[in-house]
Amino acid sequence: MEVEKAGEREHVVTERLLTIPNVLSVLRLLGVPVFLWAILSERDGLALLLLLFSGITDYLDGKIARQFNMESRLGQFLDPIADRLYILTTLLGLAWRDIIPVWLVVVLLARELVMALMLLFLRSRGQLGLPVHFVGKAATFNLLYAFPLLLLAQRDDWLGALARPFGWGFAWWGVVLYWLAAVLYAVHARIVLRGPRAVTP
Repeated sequence: MEVEKAGEREHVVTERLLTIPNVLSVLRLLGVPVFLWAILSERDGLALLLLLFSGITDYLDGKIARQFNMESRLGQFLDPIADRLYILTTLLGLAWRDIIPVWLVVVLLARELVMALMLLFLRSRGQLGLPVHFVGKAATFNLLYAFPLLLLAQRDDWLGALARPFGWGFAWWGVVLYWLAAVLYAVHARIVLRGPRAVTP
């Protein structure tokens, strides 16, 4: 068990495996292949429910972990993996269905490549990684809201027409925040590599 500081607030990070947030993260991971099958086979109702489930559990696992001191190393590992897998499978599925343009896939995957290279560079310098930034979480939330709305926008009725502008609004905000988070991570990485006086931005 460790006590980490975030600003002036302290929280406990444990090595426990069986916690409610970890169970929620595992359930989200198990839903990824089911979601991919649903969206590729055009079972949009099931795909939409799984996306909503992913967004809700993503919010709940973080909330429960912070509120009840259930933050764990495993959770810190599983949560971003689940986020990225849902974003990746959704991008590929929606692009395959011609619901989103290829350039959106390229822009978001390019950001993931930049982050992967950054983390590899940090590890080569002895740093295991960077803490999750709230801008990155905000970007993820925007994208996880955008995707079900864009899927819902395929309906040929008033609901689809209503969902379309909101879906693209969340998508644009998600793209901007996703890249802004990458810039902030790069700044933080530079500060961390400069020495022990570094602080979290």
